[in-house]
Amino acid sequence: MVQLINQIDITSKILLRVGSIADDEKVEAYVVGGYVRDKLLGKEVKDIDIVVIGDGIGFAMKVAQQLGRKDVVIYEKFGTAMLPIEEGKIEFVAAREESYSQDSRKPKIKKASLENDLARRDFTINTLAASINQKTLGRLSDPFDGLADLKNKILRTPLDPEKTFTDDPLRMMRAIRFAAQLNFIIEANTFRAIKETVHRITIVSMERITDEFMKILASSKPSLGLELLNDAGLTKYFFPELAEMIGIDQRKDYHHKDVFKHTMKVIDSISQTTDDIWLRFAALVHDIAKPRTKAFQEEIGWTFHGHEEVGARMMKKIFRRMRLPLDRLLYVEKIVRLHLRPMVLVSEEVTDSAIRRVMFEAGQDIDDLMLLCRADITSQNPQRVSQYLQNYEKVVKKMGEVEEKDRIRNWQPPVRGEEIMEVCCIKPGPLVGVLKKKIEDAVLDGDIPNEHDAALEYLLKIKDHVIQSFSTMN
Repeated sequence: MVQLINQIDITSKILLRVGSIADDEKVEAYVVGGYVRDKLLGKEVKDIDIVVIGDGIGFAMKVAQQLGRKDVVIYEKFGTAMLPIEEGKIEFVAAREESYSQDSRKPKIKKASLENDLARRDFTINTLAASINQKTLGRLSDPFDGLADLKNKILRTPLDPEKTFTDDPLRMMRAIRFAAQLNFIIEANTFRAIKETVHRITIVSMERITDEFMKILASSKPSLGLELLNDAGLTKYFFPELAEMIGIDQRKDYHHKDVFKHTMKVIDSISQTTDDIWLRFAALVHDIAKPRTKAFQEEIGWTFHGHEEVGARMMKKIFRRMRLPLDRLLYVEKIVRLHLRPMVLVSEEVTDSAIRRVMFEAGQDIDDLMLLCRADITSQNPQRVSQYLQNYEKVVKKMGEVEEKDRIRNWQPPVRGEEIMEVCCIKPGPLVGVLKKKIEDAVLDGDIPNEHDAALEYLLKIKDHVIQSFSTMN
């Protein structure tokens, strides 16, 4: 619990050293924002923001000189400097005021007092400053009651919220990110201002929006932030496919559950078992195509045939729009495409061949796929949930048995393309792929073991017929 105090203990060796340099240079210096907030919350602190009354860059240069460092980075355009440290970084800036134009997040800057500098910050919990000068070491400056808001877990802006969000619309995303990370409440007037200025998010770069979005997804209970994004109307501006999932349709006696609400349960469930942001993302989008594939059939009700394939195909457009790293695209596509497959493996009659094929297609990601399948069980019926989980445990056991026997998880073709060409006296081309596929199918169907000699013997047996059939068709 945060106590209402007027001083904090500053024990960081680097901060004490910087404070000593500030005294020597007769500079008034404060540690501000996230460092003070997180220290009061008892959280680990890596990055340090220091505000000086005077020349921020000049002071940063003095600090670097006194520490014998030459790696200070100067950002003249923004009036800031950064010094890397072992745990993170220190950023230096002069106390300043900012003003914005309507079409840009880049402010015009002029020097100011500490209080005016704190007033320009996003939320009151980030307006706390602590002196690092020896005479006033640790003394808190709290002109906007940030300490009380920290204690009461409230997010609000130090100045008029509508102006705050109009000036820098990214702060709308940050408000929701802090609410999700800290489990804080956004004060009603502040949230109203987000809803009224939501259109301003369009002037923010997609990279900055996505960075905040992924931090929300990385929080301990992502649904808190994701639901706030939707309630505020922000989602439709950068991730409209999520907004499309909201709502329930009903015809006759049939209805389907709200896909968005179901997805929130899934994402919270899987977040209890993994910090992997891309598995969480896959969980978020696993049913994303349901709104586009839903159809009503008499005597059956609502169907979503093919939503897993359609959803996988939607990923490339989403990744490109949101500037997500394309090297994670294939992974997310795979998990979305396969997320229904383990469901059909729960019957007692399932064949080893079916198990092999799912394991082959999932490869090293089979464990992630099974984590999603478990999280996807959101029934309100405890007996049904228990039965599904028992069924999945049977599938996992079968997978272990098949893996021990056939080594499918780390699949390597038992006969490689070069050997196929040599044995069959053929040149590189589509025919090599056809022959490899025949061998692959034979292994997955259990006709031959996943071994080189058995696969080579099988190749010798089928090659003439396959080559002749291929020549006839082409």
